[in-house]
Amino acid sequence: MKHTSSRRSSLASLNRKLARQLWGEQLDQTRLRVLNDLVLRFELSVGGGDVQLLEGRWYVTHTGLLQLAARKRCLGIRARPVQEFCDPQARRWAFKATVYKNLRCRGFVGYGDADPSNVSPLVHGAEMRVAETRAVNRALRKAYGIGLCSVEELGFLAVRSQPQLNTRKLPPQPSNGNGEPKLRDQLYLLIRQYRLDAFLVKQYAAEFCGTKDVRQASREQIESFITHLADSARKDREALLCKLNSYAQKPQEGAA
Repeated sequence: MKHTSSRRSSLASLNRKLARQLWGEQLDQTRLRVLNDLVLRFELSVGGGDVQLLEGRWYVTHTGLLQLAARKRCLGIRARPVQEFCDPQARRWAFKATVYKNLRCRGFVGYGDADPSNVSPLVHGAEMRVAETRAVNRALRKAYGIGLCSVEELGFLAVRSQPQLNTRKLPPQPSNGNGEPKLRDQLYLLIRQYRLDAFLVKQYAAEFCGTKDVRQASREQIESFITHLADSARKDREALLCKLNSYAQKPQEGAA
């Protein structure tokens, strides 16, 4: 018990440090206390992408919920489409998910829906998977008593509200006025969707744009990089990871 308490205390300290690096301007003592409670109760990790701070509120992620289920030795998750609410031609999907915590558990049920109107343009065509993810998230939150909404349930709102994980150093991008997410938010969504290293993506972006630092790149160059990154991740994520890992071997300017 003492070992577990010490481990959780160390994890809480690390989470606070990472949170300050990522969301320093948004953090206050109240939000830090909430984060500390999440770590102590559920062992969620900022570094592991388990939680996100959006517009001053904490949200859990699909990754964080699955990791929690694994730690709790969840017996299984069953997800199936709800046919009467599905329309493949309109790319409209609804799923029901049931989480079984153990053999005696009768199941915790969650529903999720998705269509082109409530998902990011970057994941159009994947509405079925988004609906399934949302259903699973709701079922897991019920099963383990997590009152926080999950990022994936926010839909298009989340795309415009993502924290600036390293990409906050991109040049400020004006809103295009037609509801499309800003370039930095589009880039972060790709990083989260394909589980990429944000720091390495920043290095890749600078080289792709032909600039010493990504902040010096033009809007057109960044748009081109985002398109290239999305195509690369979709066609061959493993090859993209190899490319990004090559930057980890390069000495960084200003490194100690």
